[in-house]
Amino acid sequence: MRKQKRILTFILMLCLMLTGILITSDTAYAGSITSISQAERLALMKVKRAGVIEVDKDYEKGMLAYRIHLWKGTREYELIYRASDAALLSYSWEEIRINRTSRKKIMSRNTCRRLALQKVSKGKVISLTKKYDDGIYRYKAKLQKGDKKYSLEYHARTGKLLEYKWELKSFQGKNKYSYIGWRKAKRIARSRMPGAEVVRVEIRREDGPPVYEVELIKDGFEYEIEIHARTGKVLTTERNAPGLKDSAGRREVS
Repeated sequence: MRKQKRILTFILMLCLMLTGILITSDTAYAGSITSISQAERLALMKVKRAGVIEVDKDYEKGMLAYRIHLWKGTREYELIYRASDAALLSYSWEEIRINRTSRKKIMSRNTCRRLALQKVSKGKVISLTKKYDDGIYRYKAKLQKGDKKYSLEYHARTGKLLEYKWELKSFQGKNKYSYIGWRKAKRIARSRMPGAEVVRVEIRREDGPPVYEVELIKDGFEYEIEIHARTGKVLTTERNAPGLKDSAGRREVS
């Protein structure tokens, strides 16, 4: 009987020790980010069951930050965490699949305003503009709420939300040492190749300056455009044989 009690006491002490270790570890982890794996775990807690595409560590306005790109369903996500305190500075996603064939009537500005205010409840609309981009008309709404700035883009015909982003007001973009980001790289490539479909974006840091390689498909041909990751300057444009899809019939977009 005494032996059983000693065993139970030992097991209880071991459990308490493990609990203390876990608590200490979580506390330290919550205080700062010191590795790419920590940044990935944070992002995956925010966007559950997503796949990590890429993680960049860079300086944003003099602050060390982790930029995590993820993919889930039909959306690409980008999250930016400050390394010093693990604060989420920016959160955004973009729809990959867009209906470019809709013939519905373009919705009114007031309808778009209502949609934006439904998405950002009690927010304040700062601007609302209509533009033609990537083969469709879009409304872009900018809002403010509390300590955050929001940017929402809607399909002007279907009313579907295509892009969503918020960032802290105190976080005001990139410095000269930061990358332009995969989303801007895609837009630069599309502007060079109107009507093309982006099928892959990846960053290359070897052999010279950092470069975004953007692959596109248009009229049966595959194009590759290289863009300077810091300045956004188009460096090269090549036309290659059409790319192949994977076994599931999908093309990876990173």
